[in-house]
Order: sequence, then C-alpha cells, then structure tokens
Amino acid sequence: MMGASRESLILAKERLADVLAGGADPGRLGDELFSVTGLLDAQPALRRALSDPTRPAQAKTALAQELLGGKVAPATLELVSYLATERWSEPADLSQAAEQLAVLAVVEVAERDGKLDELEDELFRFGRVVNADPGLRAALSSPFFPADRKRGLLEALLRGKVSQPTMRLVTQAAVFSRARTLDASLEEYAMLAAERRKRLLAEVHVAVPLTDSQRGRLAAALAAAYGRDVHLNIVLDPKVIGGVSVEIAGELIDGTMASRIAGLRRRLAS
Repeated sequence: MMGASRESLILAKERLADVLAGGADPGRLGDELFSVTGLLDAQPALRRALSDPTRPAQAKTALAQELLGGKVAPATLELVSYLATERWSEPADLSQAAEQLAVLAVVEVAERDGKLDELEDELFRFGRVVNADPGLRAALSSPFFPADRKRGLLEALLRGKVSQPTMRLVTQAAVFSRARTLDASLEEYAMLAAERRKRLLAEVHVAVPLTDSQRGRLAAALAAAYGRDVHLNIVLDPKVIGGVSVEIAGELIDGTMASRIAGLRRRLAS
C-alpha cells in the first residue's frame, strides 16, 4: 500500500487493538472480517462505494450498517464502519486492509493461547511442504478445484497436527486466494504474525541442523544488526556446502562455501 492507504492501515490496526482490548472475541472477529473481505472482493461496486473519497463518511458508515447490521458482531461492524471512513488510494486497498485485520485477529487467538511461535513455524513448514509437492500445490492453488474439496484435503493433511489458528489461516489462503499464489498468502500471513510482536522473519538455509546454542547466537546477531527481535525459520538445504545463508528483510546474507566458490570462479574468469 502507498500514500493515504498506508496511513489508514496503520490507524485501522490501532483501532483493531482497541477493539480487542475492549473484550471482542478475536476468533469471531477474524472469521467475520474474512467474510467481509470476500464480500468486498466479489462486489467491486460496493468496494468503490465504501472507499469513495468524495462520498460523505456518514453515508459510507450508513451503507456498512445497512449491509452488516444484525449479521455480524458489533465489534466487526465497528471496524468495517471505521475502514469505510478512512481514505484509500485504491478501492482494492480497502479489501486488503480488511483481510489484514482478519489475519491479525486470528493471530490474537494464537497469542492468547500461547501458540504464536507455533503458528509462525507451522505456516512456514506447510509452505515448504506445498512447494515441494507439485500435485498438492496445483490442487490447493487451482481456482477450478472446489472449495469443499480443498477444505477436505486440508483436514486430512493437517487435522490434529497444527493449531486451530494455523488451520484457519491455511484454509483461508487456499480457498480464497485473492489472486495470489498459496505460498505468497502464507508468507504474508506469517509476516503479519511476526509483526504482532514487532519482530522480523529470517529464512536460514543450512546443511545440518543448528544446535540451540547456534540458533540463539544467530538470532541475537541478527537482532543486533536489524534492531528488532528475529524469528528463525530453519531450512535444511542440500545445496548449502558449509556455512549459512540468511534471507531477512529483503536482503540475502550468503556465507555458504558454495557462494565463496562461485565468487572465486567469477574472479578467475574475469
């Protein structure tokens, strides 16, 4: 998001925090905000009407209340009405904001259950499983594969193996892709979960598992370098020949032996 939308999203997240602190049920809030996201995606005219900067805020709030009054919890209606009064650079940004608030509400469920680390790890691991299985990726990403069959497939794969918040987010990502790939949705959801604790995600590729001590030292070094806590997602990668490769905040820190060999070959060839 850019410009006005970025500022509006920041304010909307603050309003979400206030609503949750006021006693709203985060699970219901997340489900209903995901439903609102689907409604906005399916009805471009509604999306434009609620995000139209020339339309009075009172009229947009009235429209939201007319559509959702009595159908969703008061907390959900309050948040959607608030979104309608903010300024959005593009109508699609309104839908994206509703989705992000939905994800953060589900993340709050995991936080209250003491399972936020678990949620981040499970989203990452499932993304890796999907990327490694072309058939599974095709089934869960295809717009022609029925939603109920996707849900059934996910139930068979994950039921009893992941937390309920993870199942909720994975199902949302697979069934309602919003023109994104499944792994892109999972990555975005994981980043929002990390944002909940104001920390960064680092994808670490190694040849052999790190010890707890090594993980701690690496996380501490990255936190010192980037000024924020860091959550490590460890990938055992056969292409890594010694050392470690870290992707964090859009940067690649490659300290593997393979990268050094490649660098040497480039210098010899020049």
